[in-house]
Amino acid sequence: MKAIPSPIVYKSISELMRDMDMPEPLHPLVTLVNYDIKGTSRRNVERRFLIDFYKVSFKKDFRGQVKYGQGYYDFEGGGLAFLAPNQLVKMSVEEGCYEGYTIYFHADLIRNYQLGKNIHQYGFFTYAVNEALFLSDKEKKVIAGLFENIAAELDNNIDAFSQDVLVSQIELLLNYSNRFYNRQFLTRKAIHHDLISQMDTYLAGRFADQLDGIPTVPEVAKHLQVSSRYLTDMLRSLTGQSAQQHIHDRLIEKAKESLSTTRLTIAEIAYQLGFEHPQSFNKLFKRHTNLSPNVFRKSFN
Repeated sequence: MKAIPSPIVYKSISELMRDMDMPEPLHPLVTLVNYDIKGTSRRNVERRFLIDFYKVSFKKDFRGQVKYGQGYYDFEGGGLAFLAPNQLVKMSVEEGCYEGYTIYFHADLIRNYQLGKNIHQYGFFTYAVNEALFLSDKEKKVIAGLFENIAAELDNNIDAFSQDVLVSQIELLLNYSNRFYNRQFLTRKAIHHDLISQMDTYLAGRFADQLDGIPTVPEVAKHLQVSSRYLTDMLRSLTGQSAQQHIHDRLIEKAKESLSTTRLTIAEIAYQLGFEHPQSFNKLFKRHTNLSPNVFRKSFN
């Protein structure tokens, strides 16, 4: 069996730029690549690699695929894709046009700023690549303008204000991305409501099968072929609930059905739903209904 080459690991932006046949970064902790000026290098096509910094890519029009794990994302049509440090990625560039920008920035750039504390709140850095942000023509103009402003700042000589300005510009880019992702959730309601329906069907089957353990968010997300964070953000946008809350709601509905239509004991219902201890079931049920399972059952007698 042919051995799979180890992934290429890039600890510095300078090292990555050299390997991509790109100019040396103007700032050691951040660089911006303009693919309208400099084309893509095919040196590491089909190789897996890890980068020790953040990456935001804006593709105006790209025909090709990027592979994450077992999934592919087709960039044709353009959009925004995000990568957090130390995520494994493999790129396969097909023939075609690749226009746009990519910004790489190290965590050290933002570490002493509020953005350094808040960056984990931008869930799209942990989305699967097939959950990338698709942009309208109007949104593309906004994003292109933000990248152009970052490029202009990087062209200036570094001074006492450079880092403050760059961090502010990156934060603005991420905030616009949040806004546009929310729009994407809303404009794709039909698709996402179908996803919620699939989730509810899966949960109903899990409860009926009486498998060990309560369904977890990663388990459900894997079944739906989406990332856990995307599932939660999508549900919050459309229902106001996290994925965990949605699972608990369906679990409580199933518990109510068993309490009102069967003679199973409270403990038997708890075990049937996947709880290891009836006390945990009692606590969750009371938190959701303000009633104990026993009091709820008595209300039907």
